[in-house]
Amino acid sequence: MADVLGIDIGGTGIKAAPVDLSAGKLTAERVKIDTPHPAVPDAVAEVVRQQVAGFSWTGPVGITFPGVVIDSVIRTAANVDKSWIDVDARKLFGRVTGQPVTVINDADAAGLAETKFGAGVGQKGTVLMLTLGTGIGSALFIDGILVPNTEFGHIEIRGKDAEKRASELVREEHDMSWGKWAGRVDEYLEHMEQLLSPQLIIIGGGISKKSEKFLPLLTGLRAKVVPAAMLNDAGIVGAAMAAA
Repeated sequence: MADVLGIDIGGTGIKAAPVDLSAGKLTAERVKIDTPHPAVPDAVAEVVRQQVAGFSWTGPVGITFPGVVIDSVIRTAANVDKSWIDVDARKLFGRVTGQPVTVINDADAAGLAETKFGAGVGQKGTVLMLTLGTGIGSALFIDGILVPNTEFGHIEIRGKDAEKRASELVREEHDMSWGKWAGRVDEYLEHMEQLLSPQLIIIGGGISKKSEKFLPLLTGLRAKVVPAAMLNDAGIVGAAMAAA
């Protein structure tokens, strides 16, 4: 199986690397370029073009987007510029790169990678992947089948979007102790458990590298909670999987 280029658009950085889809591994060093601010469509598309050109890439390209993506049209844009709403992202990225492009929600991509190659391999029943970063992304799987565009980071807890209370960005901005932040994550996960009764919850995003600082502090959950095995590469790998 030929490699596919995966590009992961985040609130702070746009990461790219070619992916070996038989192993779920990056085949070259990951390249990260800062997300432009404001993150308007043309500016983000220019970074995507640079990433494709930087790898001298020809062939399929999978791209994640931090929002709801339906038939490659962007429907929500919580952590990028609102001008993305109703943009046909496949058309935009295809035009600037000249390559065949597939666009998928960022957390859905990370979840695809984790269920095929990472912490969710072989898990039956309901699996919930949550990425804690600039916001909170979510991916829901039933017996390995993705239920796309769940956006559970926006459920309301104490009158606020969950991601405004429990994302990694909130922890950093408010200089929270791990204990205090873990309490907020715990409360959020309990809400998710009441809604979905998952057998497994996978915590991804950049924070997964520091899982030992907060996962042991979580209490009262029936579901098994584990860190993402692929850490921050999951989005890139899942983007490539979507394009294949």
